[in-house]
Amino acid sequence: MFASPNPTTWSKLQLPGLVLAIAAIVIAPFLLTQAAALASRDAQRLVAHSLQVEARLSSLAADVRNLESSALGHAYGVQAQLLTERMDLSRPRIAPQLAELEELTRDNPVQQRLLGQFHSMLDLRLSEVERMMNAQRRPTTDEVATLLTRYPIHHLIEDINTEEHRLLQERQATAATAMRRADALGWFALAAQLVLLGTLAWFALRQGQQRLEAERDAVLASGRATVVLDTVREPIALVDADTRVLMYNAAFAELYGVDVEDARGQPLVEFGGGAWNDPQVLRRLTDVLTRGRELWDFEVTQRTADEVERVMLLSARRMVLPDSDDMAVLLTASDISAQKIHERQIRELNRQLEGKVEQVSDVNRELEAFSYSVSHDLRAPLRHIAGFADKLGRHIGDQADDKSSHYLEVISGSARRMSALIDDLLVYSRLGRSALRLQMVDVQSMVTDTRAMLDSNAHAENPDHGIVWDVGHLPVVIADENMLRQVWLNVLGNAVKYSANSEPARIRVSYEQTDDGGHLFHVTDNGAGFDMQYANKLFGVFQRLHAPSEFSGTGIGLASVRRVLSRHGGRIWAESEPGKGASFHFTLPATGEIATQPEKTQ
Repeated sequence: MFASPNPTTWSKLQLPGLVLAIAAIVIAPFLLTQAAALASRDAQRLVAHSLQVEARLSSLAADVRNLESSALGHAYGVQAQLLTERMDLSRPRIAPQLAELEELTRDNPVQQRLLGQFHSMLDLRLSEVERMMNAQRRPTTDEVATLLTRYPIHHLIEDINTEEHRLLQERQATAATAMRRADALGWFALAAQLVLLGTLAWFALRQGQQRLEAERDAVLASGRATVVLDTVREPIALVDADTRVLMYNAAFAELYGVDVEDARGQPLVEFGGGAWNDPQVLRRLTDVLTRGRELWDFEVTQRTADEVERVMLLSARRMVLPDSDDMAVLLTASDISAQKIHERQIRELNRQLEGKVEQVSDVNRELEAFSYSVSHDLRAPLRHIAGFADKLGRHIGDQADDKSSHYLEVISGSARRMSALIDDLLVYSRLGRSALRLQMVDVQSMVTDTRAMLDSNAHAENPDHGIVWDVGHLPVVIADENMLRQVWLNVLGNAVKYSANSEPARIRVSYEQTDDGGHLFHVTDNGAGFDMQYANKLFGVFQRLHAPSEFSGTGIGLASVRRVLSRHGGRIWAESEPGKGASFHFTLPATGEIATQPEKTQ
């Protein structure tokens, strides 16, 4: 089961981004607009300042002109009430206005200089006006001209006006620029807000879509997990700290008889008709939850909902629930009842098999003892038969007819074959009973000695028969030397015997090392061969594929070879076709892998 993303975690992750987005959308444009507004207000204030300077200067110039014109009219004897009022009104305003101008232009050195000159010239000019007004006579034309031209102030007023007008133009231009900048910043802020709002809306929409996709994926994953969990044939359940079942799969519900659609949240002890009401099991689950221990393959016997007593293997481990920080225990139960039954059956079969093996071993020991005893006990009668047959032949001498001679020859030949058979039985019995004496054996030298002996015997029997040997490079192995000599004597002896009718006989001996480091030998001849459908009889005791009249032998040689190789941990097999020779292949294991126990019963 998979849970959807935790909303609290998502909010914690998104809160810093939301705060930054609000700051970018609201605070930043507000600050930019405020800065532009302040700049615009400063520019407007400077423009108003310039206009105020011009107004004060114009008012001061008008008062000076009114004072001069009133003074001239009074000097010429004009006694009008209007002149007196104008003079009384203008004179007291000149000094405050001049002081106000100086205060307004304190931040401008050029205006301060011009106002200083203007102040000086104005004082001189007003002094002349006072002197002219105080004279008891009418001023002359020259005196009036001197008053108007000696201390000029109008050009200073024009200079001050010009300077202030220049400042006004600069300040108006600055104000216009500030206004344009403020407008541009306002539009830019609006555009930025729209862009940021659009980005935030896109991001929120994307986050919402991703969250919906994540929730949909979580639901799908949870559904897949539930399907996968239900396909598991082992009962699985998730248990919380209060041993209440949070979830379970179909196998758990089937085994413990959940008969309601959703039994989640119920105590574990209520499942299975009390199957889980075991103090030891509950204590183990508590240890898993509280101490973090893991429970593996805890065997318990439960009677499940079908009233069948089952042997269950319980495993449990602690885990953290994905949708919270709570701890839970994942519990799995495996039904090993059938396995327990099989184990009991296997133990019973092993016990029976051990008894059978012991019986077979007793029988083998009895057979070995019987064959050994029979072989020894038969030697004396055979010697008597052979000896008395020989004496009887010498006693009769030339008086014996053909039939008597034939009888005596059959008796002697049968005794010899019986003696050879007994000798081979003794060798076969000895190969099965004697312990292995492992040592390093030079196979090359052993094959050379065996070949020399076989060549000598074959030449004695048939001097005209030729044998061509092709012996490859042979290794040094770890084996019992006497037993391995029996192997080569029988295998090479068979190759010589069954190729006696081939002229010349060709016998090839080769060797190769196996992939696991063992030894593989090959002996091939061009003799009589045999039919592969009878190959299973080739290595049995007393099994022969050719009549005694064709090839002599007791039928025990290859059985002895198989017994020796089996005790060494090797094996032998043959391949042949009638009239095309035969190939014998046998193996010996690598050093250290030779079995030292007696052979298994074939």
